[in-house]
Amino acid sequence: MAASKKQRWTWLGGTTLLLVIGIVVGLVLQNVWLGILLAAIVSIGWLLLVESRKGDNNTGVGDETHGIEV
Repeated sequence: MAASKKQRWTWLGGTTLLLVIGIVVGLVLQNVWLGILLAAIVSIGWLLLVESRKGDNNTGVGDETHGIEV
């Protein structure tokens, strides 16, 4: 239970940080909505990265026990 709670906080913290960075980038570009959109896109990538790390720890495509996985 503690590991999933830690992962939840990692994802939430990363997402919040990406949103803040997106707003700052939007302010620099003088378009906050563009910054929020870019932050949302990067946040989806962040979510995929965090969730894929929770997987079965398959290390590489050449793993003979699992075959080729995409």
